[in-house]
Amino acid sequence: MTETTLNKSAAIKPRTTVVSELNPMQKPLVAAGLFAAIILFIAILSTTNMTQSVLYVIGILLGVTLLHARFGFTSAFRRLMSVGNVQGLQAHMLMLAIASILFAVILSNGFSFTGTTPAGYVSPVGVSVIFGSFIFGIGMQLGNGCASGTLYSVGGGSFSMILTLISFIAGSVIGAYHFTFWMEDMPSLPPISLATSTGLGYFGALLVQLAAFAIIYWITVQIAKKKNPPMMKPLPTTQGWKKIIRGSWPLFAAAIILALLNALTLSIRGNPWGITSAFALWGGKALMASGVDVSSWGYFAGANGAALTKTVLADSTSVMNFGIILGAFISAAAQGTFKPGKIKPGVAGASIIGGLLMGYGARLAFGCNIGAYFGGIASFSLHGWVWMIMAMLGTFLALFIRPLFGLKNPKSTDSIC
Repeated sequence: MTETTLNKSAAIKPRTTVVSELNPMQKPLVAAGLFAAIILFIAILSTTNMTQSVLYVIGILLGVTLLHARFGFTSAFRRLMSVGNVQGLQAHMLMLAIASILFAVILSNGFSFTGTTPAGYVSPVGVSVIFGSFIFGIGMQLGNGCASGTLYSVGGGSFSMILTLISFIAGSVIGAYHFTFWMEDMPSLPPISLATSTGLGYFGALLVQLAAFAIIYWITVQIAKKKNPPMMKPLPTTQGWKKIIRGSWPLFAAAIILALLNALTLSIRGNPWGITSAFALWGGKALMASGVDVSSWGYFAGANGAALTKTVLADSTSVMNFGIILGAFISAAAQGTFKPGKIKPGVAGASIIGGLLMGYGARLAFGCNIGAYFGGIASFSLHGWVWMIMAMLGTFLALFIRPLFGLKNPKSTDSIC
């Protein structure tokens, strides 16, 4: 059977996993990961409250899901813009559709498990969002990971992503320092919700978004038929109950789980899943410890400033981030894939620059691929859609920059990871 025939067959029913022999489980690492997860759970519970502990567990489940499916936002955008592979974006549309349905129910009814009034991520649309999401798109392609990708890759054993994470934090702090300029001196529209700002209501806004997801999905099908792109290289998995712990998960299954976990987060803490606000907090605390008074910065006014005076375990985004890293670590060890490697000089440079761009861009754009793209669109915010478009444009430009650092782009003749 020719490669073209294989690609056409895969385009009809693409598979993202395939049953094959797996690496041996790294039992000592699994044990160490579980022990660390339990100790941190006890620390969070004793220092804060049960709500924080539950959010931490949700973070672990997010890390497990992301790692098992290698669920990517960076790679999905890169595969689409380089060779026309649409598998990742199609999974995004399913995830966003399910999340939008759940968010519409939760937000319209004020449903909450903790008594906190739920509120989505609806932010202004201005120069800051346009520029911030654009440079974030460049940064995630240079850093080889978005916000969620950085966390689960660090947990999965990628040393280069540690550089990305450190630079991400630094970029977030710089963005926090410049925050007032971008918010007050740059033109901007007010926050626009498709549900509450247009008179559509949540049901009407939901219908509009579901139609948009369906149209985008249909366009991706047409792209796949026209370009006949290479399919993603299927991840190794197994059968039966072992697949849950040891195997890889299909993209669409992960998309559903991520949507459910994001909705659960909204109904527990009152806001959707987010990542990068914790990076600004961590960097801010580090500067405070070194004698820099960041509390005078505009970004650290109000709740952000109050978080500087409390334990990091009291910050729900932080504990969820810790959970993502640990969940990914445990999953990688269970799959036998935790094998840190050397960092090439070019990759190191790209990781640092990419992390800085993502950190700075996320502060300007009111979030990253999770808070702005995933959480923003699911919350019916116009800024989420703007973020998606500009991040894709940034990705397109980054395809020409990546080779300068020795990074390869997908080719139309190869199966892609």
